[in-house]
Amino acid sequence: MYEVIQSKGKPIKAWIAGVPLEDAARQQLINVAALPFIFSHVAVMPDVHFGRGATVGSVIPTKGAIVPAAVGVDIGCGMAAVRTNLRAVDLPDSLKDIRRDIEKAVPVGQGSHKEVPREAERVWYSHLKRRYEDIEAKHKAIATQKSSALQIGTLGGGNHFIEICLDEEDRVWVMLHSGSRNIGNRIGTYFIAQAKEEIERMGVTLPDRDLAWLVEGSDLFDDYVEAVGWAQDYAKANRVAMMEAVLGVLREHFPQLVAGDVAVNCHHNYVEREEHFGEKVWLTRKGAVRAGAGDLGIIPGSMGAKSFIVRGLGNEDSFHTCSHGAGRKMSRTAAKERFTLEDHAKATEGVECRKDGGVLDETPMAYKDIDAVMAAQSDLVQIVHTLKQVVCVKG
Repeated sequence: MYEVIQSKGKPIKAWIAGVPLEDAARQQLINVAALPFIFSHVAVMPDVHFGRGATVGSVIPTKGAIVPAAVGVDIGCGMAAVRTNLRAVDLPDSLKDIRRDIEKAVPVGQGSHKEVPREAERVWYSHLKRRYEDIEAKHKAIATQKSSALQIGTLGGGNHFIEICLDEEDRVWVMLHSGSRNIGNRIGTYFIAQAKEEIERMGVTLPDRDLAWLVEGSDLFDDYVEAVGWAQDYAKANRVAMMEAVLGVLREHFPQLVAGDVAVNCHHNYVEREEHFGEKVWLTRKGAVRAGAGDLGIIPGSMGAKSFIVRGLGNEDSFHTCSHGAGRKMSRTAAKERFTLEDHAKATEGVECRKDGGVLDETPMAYKDIDAVMAAQSDLVQIVHTLKQVVCVKG
């Protein structure tokens, strides 16, 4: 159940029982709730933490405006998971070669493909290329030096990952987390700047400039909706291409592999037109997953922790939404200062993954307790499968 955070604006309904909420994030929620175009209330998920403009883990319904920074710059970031016919007994004692081969097949960090991968070529030329050219023609500042097609099927860095997991019956799953890569970042950054300029022209003073909005009916608003929708489609295509590449790697190791009929591909940084409480609204999920009645979603823990395949319960107060993960409980800088490589190695024991300083900011101790996060949203989702990773590839 939710608790209500007091605000001078619209109500704030927060599913935060038993999980921490830092003061800076609380203030961000209050700032968002005071915006003049918020519809009904703001919903807060248990993985909530401080973000840019708006908190990560918040659901923001609006009428007549969208806040681009609330959507963010990793537009369409989300998760994909597929269950296979493999079992734990099929896996070798050492999983190092599998991790190495996945890292060869899927560029990580800022990496790109040298040519458009076969898995991405069809969707780029049939569904994405012409739409992107129309967007770029109107807003040339978002253009990239290299074709964005080269990053379809790439992981990125930060908290993005590819994992091989086992469920409660020792069945093997592939799960991954990524978004719209550099082009999504450029689109998000560009329209955030445009929104700030618009607000300055309107003479509006905000407690946080990242809460600048675009007004529905304006050319910029329409162009943003077009661009953000394209970036969300690009992000989904990116995850599909990555999944095909990882399954291809696994087939080289396990010729008997068959991808099962349980598959999920869901955004958790995006905006959509939806109907809630009888009215059409723009719904921004910033670090949150759609959990309509029967919807399958993915709630990952951190490196070394459990993850969950869930089914939505269609809770209207949450705008049919659940958390997108465990949620950070400290900044990346704080994690690097507080924890040692020995701490990280112990926390990821039994997982074939990087154990070096480059991923120390992603160590499990930097995140909230995933069990507490799940307990706080028991009225939002039902757990269908519990997954534990045995391989984790990070950017």
